[in-house]
This record gives sequence, C-alpha cells and structure tokens, in this order.
Amino acid sequence: MKTILAYGDSLTWGYNPETGLRHDFFDRWPNVVAKALGHGVRVISEALNGRTTAFDDHTVMADRNGARVLPTLLASHQPLDLVVVMLGTNDLKRHIGGGRVFDSRQGLERLVEIVRTFPYQRGYEPPKLLLVAPPMFCETTEPDFALLFGHAVEESQHFRSAVTKVAEEYGCAMFDASEVCETSPLDGVHLDAENTRRLGEALVEPIRALLEGH
Repeated sequence: MKTILAYGDSLTWGYNPETGLRHDFFDRWPNVVAKALGHGVRVISEALNGRTTAFDDHTVMADRNGARVLPTLLASHQPLDLVVVMLGTNDLKRHIGGGRVFDSRQGLERLVEIVRTFPYQRGYEPPKLLLVAPPMFCETTEPDFALLFGHAVEESQHFRSAVTKVAEEYGCAMFDASEVCETSPLDGVHLDAENTRRLGEALVEPIRALLEGH
C-alpha cells in the first residue's frame, strides 16, 4: 500500500465558488487521484480553507500556518511515500503573506525543508515531494474576494516560476495547475467542479510515476 499526503488549502479542500460550500466528494482532486490509482494507493487529504505556506492568520480560530501544522501531520500519517503540496494562494493576501509570490516561495522552501528533515520513525524513509503551483487568479466582481485578491491577479502569474525554482533547488517534482485548469470568475481564485476534476485527472500520471520510482 502506497500512501500519499495531499497538503493544501481550499483548492484541495474543494471549495465551491458558486455556493461557498464543498464540492461533491468525487469532484475533489485528491479523490479523483485516489479513484484512478486504485486500491493499492491511499490518498490522505489534509486541506484547510485559508491555509498558508508559513504565515499566521489571527482572524480565524483554526491554525492556518502550514509550516507549524505540517510536522504533526507527518508524524501522525507516517509512513508516507509522497507528499503533494499545493499552497501559496493565501500568501497573496496583503494582511497575511505580504501579497507577493516571493514570500510564498520562501514559505514553500520551509515546507520542503520540514518534509526532508523531519525525524521519521526509524526504518521509514522521507517521502518524495510533488510541488503544485496554484492556478493563476482571474478578475472577479465578487466584492470580498476582489478586495482580498484583486491586487494580486498579475502577481499570481509568477507562481509557476517561483515553484519551479524551489523544485529545482531541492530536487522535487513540479506541476503547474494553470496548465490544465482555470480559476472561476465567480471569486477569481477557486475552481469549479469541472476544473477541480481536471486537475486531479492531470495529476494521476505524474503521481503514478513518482510512486513507481519510489
């Protein structure tokens, strides 16, 4: 049995931009991947709305700092064969990560370091890493999301280059979500059901290749 940890924010949780609720179970990309890979692979979805790479958000009760929560998850779910990280969208909020992809890149580096250096149980190897660049934002007329992310539509176009740089520096696999899906104009940052499924379908083969080479 191979085990995958899908570590992300609302895009992994399956936030529906039309309703503000959650996409159906089999529309969420981790579950699309799990279904395609079959019974020999377990995909654990550890996703939280608003999660950042490594920044605090004191406006909510849940701990959204991905770097602080990750070590506990690595310990509780070990042994892991692969960790898929898709974070960075919420770092572009000005009151959290400064609104720059550069800050997100630094946070992503910290997450990679945590996965690589965590003291796993003796006999367990560190998992492989797949870094997924979040999809680029689009313009929206939704008032709250326009205030939160409207300034960062152009900035989000740098996700691919930033994540690529981290992947090359640390020897991780990388995938750009914008190659296969587009954010919804309903809020500018989230994916509708079709695009969420499309992301999962596109990740199946890269994930399969990583698992077979483990």
